[in-house]
Amino acid sequence: MTQMATALRSGRDTSVELTRIAFQGIEELDEQLKAFVLVDRDGALEAAEEADEALAAGGDPGPLAGIPVAVKDIVHVAGQPTRCGSDAYPSTPSLRDATVVQRLKMAKAVIVGKTTPHELACGVYSSPSSNPWAPDRVPGGSSGGSGAAVAAGIVPVALGSDTGGSIRIPASLCGVVGLKPTYGRVSRVGVEPLSWSLDHLGPLASSVGGAAAALQAIAGEDPNDPTTWNLPGLDFDPAVDAEVTGLRLGVLSGPPFEPMQPGVSEVFENTVDSLAKGGATLVDVVIPELAHTLAAEFGIVGPEAAAYHSERLRSHPELIDEDIRSLLVAGLLLPSSQYVRALRARRVITDAVRRAFSANRLHGLVSPTLPATAVPKDQQEIQYGSVSEPVTLSYVRTTAPFNLSGLPALSVPAGFDGDGLPVGVQIAGRPYEEHLVVKVGRHIEQLGLGAARLPEVHVDRRAA
Repeated sequence: MTQMATALRSGRDTSVELTRIAFQGIEELDEQLKAFVLVDRDGALEAAEEADEALAAGGDPGPLAGIPVAVKDIVHVAGQPTRCGSDAYPSTPSLRDATVVQRLKMAKAVIVGKTTPHELACGVYSSPSSNPWAPDRVPGGSSGGSGAAVAAGIVPVALGSDTGGSIRIPASLCGVVGLKPTYGRVSRVGVEPLSWSLDHLGPLASSVGGAAAALQAIAGEDPNDPTTWNLPGLDFDPAVDAEVTGLRLGVLSGPPFEPMQPGVSEVFENTVDSLAKGGATLVDVVIPELAHTLAAEFGIVGPEAAAYHSERLRSHPELIDEDIRSLLVAGLLLPSSQYVRALRARRVITDAVRRAFSANRLHGLVSPTLPATAVPKDQQEIQYGSVSEPVTLSYVRTTAPFNLSGLPALSVPAGFDGDGLPVGVQIAGRPYEEHLVVKVGRHIEQLGLGAARLPEVHVDRRAA
């Protein structure tokens, strides 16, 4: 994205040209990828023309000005339907923009369309989307369309949401960057919720710098979202943010980060070694309380999702996927005492993570983003030696700790397994210290371990 922004400001490219290339990519690739559920050609080209005029006049609304972006189809955009990947939602156009969309438009970003989510933002497959690295495999979820669109080079930035890992899971599986900010950093007004106490909004991007720029554009207090805070604006300095000398980083091990596939373990160990060579001090960290991550996560998601979707569940249960419907029904039937116990477990987990930061004087925690790479679309279990585990549980157990604790977490491509599938490394930071998470991510990115090749399905910009 940085190269695009530079080309726009130098006059080598225009936003209209970049937007047309994005649409060409959609026309050529999306029949295979199914990354988009809606394309807004007229609106995007009009916005691109406005961005070009602003840049030509010497104005500079920020690094997203004139950049094509996409948003997950749980985010309301005025005049467009929001379907959440579900037949249970009507095709009625939204009356107003979500706050994050308002801020993208203020930044003169060009919204080209809406991407495919897993139904109700509740899953890790995002059917019918495909992974650009291997179209017979999942792109992850629930922001799978956003991950696929960025990985294929259609857009350099797309918005996603993250309740248990739904930004970082597709980022890792699709070989792109995914940034889940601190809870309360980004407004969720105008975004269909899954679990209001765990949902986060953030970007998936082709680079760490692109993700940082997108977060900078959408972050900030919103008087209509009481979870947001009035904090100083984010400021990511690309000249210094790749330096890790002097940082203390905890290397997570033990449950829920084990077991993992050998290819993932190898990439992670190489990354940790590179961080040490780069000047970071590494500390081995085990947080026993994280073994209860999944119990707490699903004990909260079920009741909160069921409460929000209760009317759809009662009036049109047949229009909701059977597995999701079962989760919602269980959430309705779960005694309130169990929900309260899950909230208490969340508090215990959050306190344990923050104690680990304090006791070890850490600036961040590093782990594999996921214990496994992208599975075939029809695969339901992942085998770890003699142990078999459901795909959904595998893909959530390493990311959900930072939804429960509300801490910022970044997934950055760090290499490939033996099948040539991307592997992501996750960096989590202290509350509202996204700048340190980005610093470590940029260092890993500059190693070039995750950028040695292009996916099977990708926009050919030379032809464009």
